[in-house]
Amino acid sequence: MGFSNILVKLFGGTKNERELKKLWPIVEQINEYFEKFKGLKEEDFRKKTEDFKKRISEGESLDSILPEAYGLVKEACRRLCGKKWLVCGIETTWDMVPYDVQLLGAIVLHQGKIAEMKTGEGKTLVATMPLYLNALTGRNVHLVTVNDYLAKRDREWMGPVYETLGLSVGCIQQGMETEERKREYNCDITYGTNNEFGFDYLRDHMVLRWEDKVQRGHYYAIIDEVDSILIDEARTPLIISGPVEEEEKNIYRDLVPAVRNLYNLQTILVSRIVDEGMKLLKEGKIREAGIKFLQAKRGSPKNTQLLKAEREVEVKKLIEKTELEFIREKKIYDLDEELYYVTDEKDHSIRLTEKGRKQIIEYLKDPDFFLLPDLAIEIKKIDENQNLTPKEKIFEKEKLYEIYAKKSEKLACLEALLKAFDHFKKDVDYIVQDGKVIIVDEFTGRLMPGRRFSDGIHEALEAKENVKVQAETQTLAMITLQNYFRLYEKLAGMTGTAATEAKEFWDIYKLDVVVIPTHKPIRRIDAPDIIYKTKNEKYKAILEEIEKWHKIGRPILVGTTSVEVSELLSKMLKRKGINHQVLNAKHHQREAEIIAKAGQPYAVTIATNMAGRGTDIKLGPGVVKGKKCYINSNGEGECEYWEKNPGKCLEEPPCGLYIIGTERHEARRIDNQLRGRSGRQGDPGFSRFFLSLEDDLMRLFGSDRVVSIMERFGKKEMEPLTHPLVTKAIENAQKRVEIRNFEIRKHLLDFDNVMNKQREVIYAWRDEILKGENIINLYREASEAIIDELIDKYTEDKFPENWQWDELKAEFGIIYLVDIQVPKEEIHKMKKEILKEKLLAIAESRFLKRKEELGEETFKELFKFIFLRTLDSKWQHLLRELDTIREGINWRAYGHQDPLIEYQKEAYNLFETLIKSEFYKEAVMMLFRIAVAPKEGKAPRRVVAYKPTITATPNEKPEEIVSQTVIKEKKVGRNEPCPCGSGKKYKKCCGKK
Repeated sequence: MGFSNILVKLFGGTKNERELKKLWPIVEQINEYFEKFKGLKEEDFRKKTEDFKKRISEGESLDSILPEAYGLVKEACRRLCGKKWLVCGIETTWDMVPYDVQLLGAIVLHQGKIAEMKTGEGKTLVATMPLYLNALTGRNVHLVTVNDYLAKRDREWMGPVYETLGLSVGCIQQGMETEERKREYNCDITYGTNNEFGFDYLRDHMVLRWEDKVQRGHYYAIIDEVDSILIDEARTPLIISGPVEEEEKNIYRDLVPAVRNLYNLQTILVSRIVDEGMKLLKEGKIREAGIKFLQAKRGSPKNTQLLKAEREVEVKKLIEKTELEFIREKKIYDLDEELYYVTDEKDHSIRLTEKGRKQIIEYLKDPDFFLLPDLAIEIKKIDENQNLTPKEKIFEKEKLYEIYAKKSEKLACLEALLKAFDHFKKDVDYIVQDGKVIIVDEFTGRLMPGRRFSDGIHEALEAKENVKVQAETQTLAMITLQNYFRLYEKLAGMTGTAATEAKEFWDIYKLDVVVIPTHKPIRRIDAPDIIYKTKNEKYKAILEEIEKWHKIGRPILVGTTSVEVSELLSKMLKRKGINHQVLNAKHHQREAEIIAKAGQPYAVTIATNMAGRGTDIKLGPGVVKGKKCYINSNGEGECEYWEKNPGKCLEEPPCGLYIIGTERHEARRIDNQLRGRSGRQGDPGFSRFFLSLEDDLMRLFGSDRVVSIMERFGKKEMEPLTHPLVTKAIENAQKRVEIRNFEIRKHLLDFDNVMNKQREVIYAWRDEILKGENIINLYREASEAIIDELIDKYTEDKFPENWQWDELKAEFGIIYLVDIQVPKEEIHKMKKEILKEKLLAIAESRFLKRKEELGEETFKELFKFIFLRTLDSKWQHLLRELDTIREGINWRAYGHQDPLIEYQKEAYNLFETLIKSEFYKEAVMMLFRIAVAPKEGKAPRRVVAYKPTITATPNEKPEEIVSQTVIKEKKVGRNEPCPCGSGKKYKKCCGKK
């Protein structure tokens, strides 16, 4: 007996079994209430709901009400049986009453945990019970799905259950208007997608009126397909972008010919190097051949000739041996001189060599393309130039910064284009549809419209594919899905595959995973993997397998990892005359319809991994051969096939849905999702993965052990290997990649947490400003920060008479539009605390006078508008700056500095400067400068500003006489200072279009 088995015996089962053991008594209580409620009248359901709400408002806990509430939901489901209603336009007959295992799942969801329930176990119904219970509090309750279709379907499907119980249910869909969204959020329960909930949160923190907000807080959410949303999609943050003010640039389009030429030259060069390596290998010059192959791998790891050479196990091992030798001797970079650029698949990095730079210079006929001015040296030259006036020096420095920025941007565009050509493949990473480049999610195979690759990659792909390069955008608001969902007081999730990612769910979200047993025993057989040397051999074998089982009418679902592979298999099946359906990113609109029919006799469906999640595949007539399956039935079956061939079903069952996997994914969870499409509700089923040594997982992460086992392969064509050691080695490789990917996601989240804390502060300020209840306190806080900064800046000397009084008066006057006078006889006895007190009094007096001048309501609206707009502007500026810092912060590791700590310091300093200093100062300045046009009649078009005509001493409140200066309209240059006095350029202020 193993050690783990001894522990299980000692402590009474696994942790999961102990958790479930605690829940079974609650299930019994639910069923007791269910029996009691069978005599209820229709109107009694709503009365019970009102009674529950009253008990909760009086302090009774949800946990104590749970058995009764769940029993009521179960009875409501029973009452609906036989009734029909439309679900997404299709008439549906209700036939569901929760099983005991579904009650278990519902309890787990209420506890704020993840319920792992296999495909077909009725997760949609399970969610109704915890949603109902938590909605009784009167607070917002959300059900989060992966797409709009499922959100709409589940709301329409489950809606009558909630309505029978007296609750309202809403659904958020893409394209809804604000008022419509608000109405849906005001329902007791709201269905929607992760994107819509997240974007609504961001939009709510961009509105200028409190009543324009649509969400009403974040109390409780259940996430369907929780692994897809909280792990797979969480890698891409939600971003609301806006156009950049600068003119449209064509840098990408201008550089495309040069990069395309370089890419083609590299392809030809690498193919030649591989040919040279093969010749050297035949001549017995092993080491020289190894150098050539390694050189080719550094130049283009996916080169067709190289992949063909790597089919030979000795070549693969030779490359690994040579690479280790060169790394050990620190000569790895010596191999790169002959290449145009060096690429790394694992790190997604690319580096131009000297040869590549020369080629670009020659093609563009621009010898200075890669020359960047040394800012430190050039600035020093400008400062030392005696022929320049101070104003000319500023102009020259601005010109220098502009040249540097433009050159840097060109180099960044060049790198993005290189990655677009070398790392990103059409119909794998993206598709082109309706003249747009649309991302294909590598996990789901679904399109991600509206999302864009960062770091200029998306613009580069648009230029590469010769479609319109979309205008450059800037980030207006951003949040990661991790940080959005951590806003909820209570979070739960459900999926068929969560156990393999249990550590990540706990570490990031503090969510436990509980595996719920199936209602009926699983009868799906998962066969060992079959591995081939090449992809061609693998695809031929898959085709033969499909042909074999299609003849007898068995339904087959083929899971692929990309659009490209799904279309390749489709072409092969067409040549064989086999009817089939293709479901990939190009056909996602018909997702649910295609998947729902995948269990019918003779159905062959090719689908990218996870496509159609949330849709059950029900088996058609004749797909199950026997009346009662023998698999997992303790010999109590009734099947003619089994009785003729006892036990053969355990190796190759002839019925049920056959799942064929064409490639292993980096995450075991994705493979399990594909397998889970078969064997629904105790149906028989079968799954098998067909692999090759050329698959990405095998190439990049396959262990030496796999290669060693593959050496036993015969030389005959189509000779596969099925061995438990290979399957185990592949799973170990997947585990290593999962750990690596988790560390990457966690590292990215550590950085985002820095921004998230700042976001919380900004959004709290925004809400305070929007409410407009304590604007005097906000103003006082701003004035105190401004005055503290001025005093720190101009009163450093120990003696007051040596303070920079003129500068202090000038800057204070510019901000508050008031001239302050300090009598000479009082200067020598002035203290900082007294000065601060006097300046604060003047600032408050200005506030009160301004409010009196405009009227309380007008002033309040003006205050809110100015402070919100200024805060938003500074926050967007901060986001841009943090993005820039984040891109280069990892280089600091070479200086023995922790990048995360350095990023935290930089982010804190930026926040203090941009928000606490510049925001306060700019907002207060604008408050006293903007003139409000009269309500009646249309004001003439003009630019107005206030000028200081107030004199005050720190010892007295100023008598204020404000005169309004009207500046006649004239042509203002785009780069000239704005006449309104904001301190911005005209094009970025009043001249903004």
